Amino acid sequence: MANDLPTTQWVLTLSCIDGPGIVHAISGAIVAAGGNIAESQQFASHDTGRFFMRLQVEAVAQPDTFEGRFEQALAPVTERYHMTWRLDTVGRPVRTLILASTATHCVNDLLYRRRGGQLPIEVPLILSNHETVRDIAEFYDVPFEHRAIAGADDKAAFEARVLAAVDELDIELVVLARYMQILSPGLCEALAGKAINIHHSFLPGFKGANPYKQAHQRGVKLIGATAHFVTTDLDEGPIIEQDTIRVDHSYSVRELTQLGQDVEARVLRHAVRSFAENRVLADGDRTIIF
Repeated sequence: MANDLPTTQWVLTLSCIDGPGIVHAISGAIVAAGGNIAESQQFASHDTGRFFMRLQVEAVAQPDTFEGRFEQALAPVTERYHMTWRLDTVGRPVRTLILASTATHCVNDLLYRRRGGQLPIEVPLILSNHETVRDIAEFYDVPFEHRAIAGADDKAAFEARVLAAVDELDIELVVLARYMQILSPGLCEALAGKAINIHHSFLPGFKGANPYKQAHQRGVKLIGATAHFVTTDLDEGPIIEQDTIRVDHSYSVRELTQLGQDVEARVLRHAVRSFAENRVLADGDRTIIF
């Protein structure tokens, strides 16, 4: 785990048009800066012609000034290959805003994992259009705000508060932890690439209330969940994580619901961890997960 590392490490993620010499150039920059590669993953997409890479790097000497040296050594390489890149510290908690409604399972799981050091996030605020998760927020000592949504004006005010919180609290990730409101196109665009949603696997077939009851009535044999980036295309953003479990005719609606909530919480947790650890890179309408 990143938090168990004995020394500071940096994580570099990058993407560019694929071509020869990229790995050699990056490795040379690391050596020039006095660094050592502790972990390396790469992928060349034949579909888009782009190259993706994630490295964890540690300083061989003078760690206090390594980041500046590394950025300086990287500059000519990133310019030569027209790279999109990001340099971060391994294990740094990502500032995360949680949006919630009445469901508690995802919120509770995220905060439990965060408190236990299993999820590298920091949660300065939970915003909800219901009071249901207030006691969970208070238990984990996380600030909570309730703003009811009874109409279009309330929804606009809620979304304005989301944007204000993102700015005021230096939010890097927004998690829709079973937040049951459709985001406006404007908010989707403002949060592009840094908002993650979770939903059950029954879309688009079983919409609306009681999807697990509908699934039970239809005798489904698989239930699961999908975590994806939020886009203006409802529930169709780039997928980050998915999972399923098998069920059969013997499962009651209550049992299906409990299993579904378990897989939802697990899938969302994995997606949030992947994002926080800089393991998610965009490749058009899909994601590369390292």
